[in-house]
Amino acid sequence: MDQNVQDYLLRLAKNAIAAKLELGVSKIIRPENADILNQKRGAFVTIDIDEALRGCIGNISPIYPLEEAVKRNAVNAAFEDPRFWPLTPEEFRKINIEISVLTVPEKLKYSSSEDLLKKLRPLKDGVILRKGYYEATYLPQVWEEIADKEVFLASLCNKAGMNSDEWKKAGIEVLTYQAEVF
Repeated sequence: MDQNVQDYLLRLAKNAIAAKLELGVSKIIRPENADILNQKRGAFVTIDIDEALRGCIGNISPIYPLEEAVKRNAVNAAFEDPRFWPLTPEEFRKINIEISVLTVPEKLKYSSSEDLLKKLRPLKDGVILRKGYYEATYLPQVWEEIADKEVFLASLCNKAGMNSDEWKKAGIEVLTYQAEVF
C-alpha cells in the first residue's frame, strides 16, 4: 500500500478518535487514485500508550470499505474495547496507532495437529480458530509475543473459551490471513 494512503489512514483514525472526544481535528486530504480506500477490507486498529496495549478492535471479514473500517475500528478501539475504560482526552495526547489491513481469510487444510504445526507461518499468518460457536483470532504480530506454535494455538483456544488442547482434536476449523501493518 502506498505510503500516502498509510499516512492518510493513520491521520483518519486519529481524527475519528479526536472527534469523539470533541477535540479539534486536523485537516487531512484524501489521496487521489487511492482505490483501496473504497475496497471492502478487514482491518484492525490497535492503540497503545508507552508500548502498552490500550485498545484493539477490528473486523476480519471485508464488511466495510477500508476507509470506513478504519474510522469505525479506531473509535471502537478507543472507547468500546471491553478490556479497558474509554480513552480520556489526557490519554489521547499519548496514543500511538497501528493499523492492520487484512487479506481475506482462507481455510487451512491440514491432516493432523502435527501437520497444522508444520503449515503455520509465524509472523506471516494471522490465525482464526473455530469450533461450533467458539471463535478467536490472533493477528500475525501476536507471534512476536508468542513465538512457540503450540503455545500460540493453546492461547488462541483459551481466548475462544475452549480448552487449551482443543486445537489438537478433530473438528477445529483453522483459517489464516495476512496483514499489512503500519
